[in-house]
Amino acid sequence: MDLVVARPEGLYCPPGDFYIDPWRPVERAVITHAHGDHARWGMGHYLATSASEGILRARIGGDMPLQTLDYGEAIEHNGVRLSFHPAGHVLGSAQVRLEYRGEVWVASGDYKVEPDATCTPFEPVRCHTFISESTFGLPIYRWPAQQRVFREINDWWRANAAAGRPSVLFCYAFGKAQRILHGLDDSIGPVVVHGAVEPLNRVYREAGVQLAPTLYAGDLAKHDPRLQQSIVIAPPSAAGSTWMRRFGNYADAFASGWMMLRGTRRRRSVDRGFVLSDHADWPGLLWAIEQTGAERVMVTHGSVAVLVRYLREERGLDAQAFDTEYGDEDDAATQDAE
Repeated sequence: MDLVVARPEGLYCPPGDFYIDPWRPVERAVITHAHGDHARWGMGHYLATSASEGILRARIGGDMPLQTLDYGEAIEHNGVRLSFHPAGHVLGSAQVRLEYRGEVWVASGDYKVEPDATCTPFEPVRCHTFISESTFGLPIYRWPAQQRVFREINDWWRANAAAGRPSVLFCYAFGKAQRILHGLDDSIGPVVVHGAVEPLNRVYREAGVQLAPTLYAGDLAKHDPRLQQSIVIAPPSAAGSTWMRRFGNYADAFASGWMMLRGTRRRRSVDRGFVLSDHADWPGLLWAIEQTGAERVMVTHGSVAVLVRYLREERGLDAQAFDTEYGDEDDAATQDAE
């Protein structure tokens, strides 16, 4: 019997009678992380990592029926032994390990394999079957080292500040924004944030993550002289809105893995694109899958067909697709801005 199957409500564990990141209301939901396409309102009971509690309560509700486990802590439900293990995606993100009658499955949720200081690094978990995302599951996606990207962002900001132009950097409000805030050189000027970003910053700081000091944009007057040397961190939904008028003659940029594609940057109509993703790139996906030792791989959301074919033909694995309603980074961006 498969430990996880696809149902209209989401990924379902039949022996355990619970769902993993369901997209419709169910009685028991196991949540890998707090992005809006994986953690939704309306579940009877939530199970997630202790590290994700602050974000989940901020996004879903302070009184949500939430039970938490530390990484590596296990519980048993209907004979299924369940534990969470770091996914390296965002604060509190986890892979879900399921063990039943000697069979081990791991549902990865979203993950990246390059460690960063804003969340617990990815931890490979040995299993028989691995459920992997494939958001960037094409060979063209190969990320530059994040320290190089942070240098590029700081150099861009520094040049704009010298010219008296605000630097507006669009990125996803949960995860990406905090990763960038950790990498900024705040000696360049003030760091200003959108209202969708600041509440999540507080949760990260409470979790002990060091972020650059921030000013809330709503507290600054339109002609505040500090804006000329500032960098502004805002969600993609702010682009083209009346909210942007306060920054005058600004330079803008977008930080995303999609910025590797020149056409995406043109469609975003921004001055610069910085390649920075909280998902694994092609080499990262292949490395993570290999580390699990799994003989069977179920591939979800993204370039599913390409990764499935490669794993079958080049790696000799039993690979197949899972149909899900999980989004890509663009979908998450919309939800994070709401």
